[in-house]
Amino acid sequence: MINDYEATKAITTDGVPVSTETETASNADVISILNGLIETCKDGQNGFKTAAEGIERSELKTVFYEFSQQRSEFVGILQGLVRELGGDPESTGTLSAAVHRGWIDIKSLVTGKDEEAILNECERGEDYAKEAYADALKTTMPANVADVVEQQAHAVLAAHNRIKSLRNAESHKTATPGIF
Repeated sequence: MINDYEATKAITTDGVPVSTETETASNADVISILNGLIETCKDGQNGFKTAAEGIERSELKTVFYEFSQQRSEFVGILQGLVRELGGDPESTGTLSAAVHRGWIDIKSLVTGKDEEAILNECERGEDYAKEAYADALKTTMPANVADVVEQQAHAVLAAHNRIKSLRNAESHKTATPGIF
């Protein structure tokens, strides 16, 4: 038997309850969400820079530096939105990301700058970024803010897919020596 609560909540196809409210989040909530994305982007910016510095192959260096620059641009845009909303933008990354960046650096030293290991770590960082953007998009925000977050989420997904593709190619090379 379904109670009143069960009858009024919406269910997605995977069984996860979702809010049916369309009320826009408070200004403070939107600022908090944007500051969280700023941290995530700063983490990615620094993580990709660290990865670029820890790798030999110029193609990967270029990709990592491009993604680091992209995240730097995202940070600037998000900080501008926070200021427009009357907030103070985040200026640092997260502690967990500092540990993650340190792990990338240690891993590259220990494994002799192992490209596959570095790509694995970059993909792991992108998984985190994808999740952060997906969570942010669950909130109803002002249209201009939602548009920016959605555009950046698509770019993060594209970066993730590029890293994953590079990682899979690297994994294939190491699994089948002599083919490449």
